[in-house]
Amino acid sequence: MTWGTYGTYVLFVLLVLIVPGPDTALVLKNSLAGGRRGGVLTALGIGSGNLAQGVAAALGLSAVIVRSEPVFLTLRWAGAAYLGYLGVKALIAAWRGDYSALTRTKPGGGRRWREGFLCNLTNPKVLVFYLSMLPQFLTPESTIAESLLLATTVGVLATLWQLVIVAGVHRIRAWLQRRRVRRTLDGVTGTALLGFGAVLAVDA
Repeated sequence: MTWGTYGTYVLFVLLVLIVPGPDTALVLKNSLAGGRRGGVLTALGIGSGNLAQGVAAALGLSAVIVRSEPVFLTLRWAGAAYLGYLGVKALIAAWRGDYSALTRTKPGGGRRWREGFLCNLTNPKVLVFYLSMLPQFLTPESTIAESLLLATTVGVLATLWQLVIVAGVHRIRAWLQRRRVRRTLDGVTGTALLGFGAVLAVDA
């Protein structure tokens, strides 16, 4: 693999990452609910899930999962259900609008990390993304090390992008924490998560 090929790959990954998806919606939600720490832990959880799926793809395990229809369907429905669960939680928070209580009883960091990890890991589209993308930049002569490099690059760049989002939210958090703004954002992110879950459920 040449540096030119790798540079093209990095550019392609960055263009894909900036398109908002369920991971972005979750980072926004948890950055508002848990502050910078909550957003960072969510981003690290998403990155961990991304790395796990990338390594699995590089080692060929993802191809086995995708080709096994029962396993793939189970993973897809699990992902759709989890996104729906997160979306409903956000909509309930928007409906109640009682953010003072949430401030007094913030959930532990492990929960934020776990939500990010599961959000990414139960999304089978990530597996399909890896399996469709990696072969475009590999040759029959490519080594496992090169496959792992490409896979881990996605996880690292995804984490960095999510951390940029967390930093942006933190800079304007005082405005975002206004009750009316917060309820609107929770409503939007909750609806988005439900929408992503619905698309995941019906998409063949």
